[in-house]
Amino acid sequence: MRQSKPFSRREFTRWAASLSVVTEAALAQRSMPRGQPPPDAVMINANENPLGPCAEALEAMAGAVKRGGRYAFFEPMELRRLMSEQEGVELDQVQAFAGSSDPLHRVVLAFCGPGRSYVTADPAYESGDGPAEFRGAAIHRVPLTKEYAHDVRAMLQRAGEAAGVFYVCNPNNPTGTLTPREDIEYLVANKPAGSVVLVDEAYIHFSGAKSCVDMVASGKDVIVLRTFSKIYGMAGLRAGVAMGRPDLLAKIAPYATMFLPCTGLAGAIASLKAKDVVAERRQYVKEVREGVFSWMSGKGLKSLFMSSSAMPLPSSETLSR
Repeated sequence: MRQSKPFSRREFTRWAASLSVVTEAALAQRSMPRGQPPPDAVMINANENPLGPCAEALEAMAGAVKRGGRYAFFEPMELRRLMSEQEGVELDQVQAFAGSSDPLHRVVLAFCGPGRSYVTADPAYESGDGPAEFRGAAIHRVPLTKEYAHDVRAMLQRAGEAAGVFYVCNPNNPTGTLTPREDIEYLVANKPAGSVVLVDEAYIHFSGAKSCVDMVASGKDVIVLRTFSKIYGMAGLRAGVAMGRPDLLAKIAPYATMFLPCTGLAGAIASLKAKDVVAERRQYVKEVREGVFSWMSGKGLKSLFMSSSAMPLPSSETLSR
């Protein structure tokens, strides 16, 4: 029977899990205990960086472990200072968090609720759906354009005047495609008063695209998220930042404590200080990607990502950044 509309990511996951493919590998996989992969498993749905933390971060974290019996009261200020200097924003426009899923949830909790909807793409990273449902907010999932970008005009039309948060993951997860900068500017300029545009830049380093942090610097109703889980290889160490106007950051502050693990803080600070780590890893991943595409072409396989300027990024809605 022909499918009348595209699969959502949830539907696709359920469909894929229901397939019975009898191969030696499949039988071996089914023989494993549920929920516990082998130690050397590569979980491609997790978007983990197999390179792990850079050498400078490993050294810094080893030192931090020795100080693990004490609270890291002052290190967040150093992380904020480095981010503000490198990104061209004021110190009070940066707040440190344990990853970027933490502030993502806080933004939705603070700005969404009955009469204030959560507007996102379809497909997109789904972490914000949970707190939106918890707050009783309507969730508007707007299909991507034919170029797999956020359809900002359709998002505005769907939300009307009742929007709380417009979530833009750029590059998008799971498609890895970019939304043009002018489209994001249009969204910011035309959104309803009182709403915010939440730009998730978890994968911005892989794309080389221009960040939206300058919108924060100019005082727009924009919050930008960054994480050390991806290009910096620190997924399990939990470090990230949110950048926005001080009044916007103040609204998300009450929803949890601000404590970060001392190891994650040390690794994040060292990663920002390390020279060439982003450029080197971007080039490394680019070469691996092109090698995969070359192999696929040799097998007669095609993908929309072969002509995309961004990175194809599989995802899982249950994972955090």
